[in-house]
Amino acid sequence: MNSDDSNLRNSPESQIRFGVVVRARRKELGLSQEGLAFRSGLHRTYIADIERGSRNISLRSIETLIEALELSFVEFFTRYENQ
Repeated sequence: MNSDDSNLRNSPESQIRFGVVVRARRKELGLSQEGLAFRSGLHRTYIADIERGSRNISLRSIETLIEALELSFVEFFTRYENQ
C-alpha cells in the first residue's frame, strides 16, 4: 500500500464512497433506510449518516450492515473499490 492508498482509507472521501455503496445496495434490495435499519439493528438516522459519509463506523457495524445488505465482505468491498 502506498501513501496515497493510506490517505484515502483514512479520509472523509472513503466514508463517502462507503456510503454510496450502502445506498446503492439498499436501493437494489428495494429497502428504505428504515427497512435497512430494522434488518441491521442500527438506527435509521445512523444509516442516513453512513449513506451521507458523515459517520466513521466500527468494524462491528460494518459487518452487521454488510450482512443486512446480503453481501459478503469481498462483494461489498469490490463494489467499494469500483466506486
